[in-house]
Amino acid sequence: MFSALSLIAAEEGGFHPPSIYEFYPEIVAFEGTPFAINRIMMIRLIVMTVLIVLFWLWTRKFNQAVKAGNVVPGRFQLLGEMALNFVRKSIAHDQLGEKDGERFLPLLTTIFFMVLGMNITGIIPFANIAGTSVIGIPLVLALAAYVTFIYAGVKRHGAKFFKNALFPSGVPPAFYTLVTPIELLSTFILRPVTLALRLLMNMIAGHLLLVLCFSATQFFFFEADGIFKFFGAGTLLFGFAFTVFEILVAVLQAYVFTLLTTVYIQLALADEH
Repeated sequence: MFSALSLIAAEEGGFHPPSIYEFYPEIVAFEGTPFAINRIMMIRLIVMTVLIVLFWLWTRKFNQAVKAGNVVPGRFQLLGEMALNFVRKSIAHDQLGEKDGERFLPLLTTIFFMVLGMNITGIIPFANIAGTSVIGIPLVLALAAYVTFIYAGVKRHGAKFFKNALFPSGVPPAFYTLVTPIELLSTFILRPVTLALRLLMNMIAGHLLLVLCFSATQFFFFEADGIFKFFGAGTLLFGFAFTVFEILVAVLQAYVFTLLTTVYIQLALADEH
């Protein structure tokens, strides 16, 4: 399909497929300064503001309900309780237990809602791109997860955390020359890299597919001639289908990122370390 579109574009000169430059938008404020802001940075600031306001409103509702002794939550409060309990019960408590789950709950909650909020802007009109579709936010969140699971391991086991991670028990000493480099690479290097790249690549791929579908729709409907106009209905249908799929991907990637962070913390706290 992409080849056909490119051929038509070459002939008509009207269709412009998505490119990597989608992720380097023009500066919209403070150009020429260290604080230059482009559209993606603007989206990130808006998402952070919305999340802060949302959590402030939820906290206010919870406190008012406790003071009034109201055991029947309203819709807004119920939505907040369901969202927060999903991270608390289904991720933190299930993987770490109640005691350790509560210790790391602030970090896990922050990661889940930050990834979800940044991802979902990819299908919001006038934003149209995820805040996680460039490396900055995925890298910062992956580093936060990396530092946290190392901190958890060192706090629980001291220096033995590194020894047991690199020299696992039950392995004959002769095999450490093979096992230790693999453990070093997989535990201390690949974990943050894969966390960041998995999120980044999913958001990039989703954005390119949506841009391709809707750009092709516009081209077929308004610039193509004859029978080619009918292809617009197909690309429009694919565009809506991929939009729904992107909502699922946004939620799934937030869940996967948070779950993997929790699993890494769990492995660092495990008794064998």
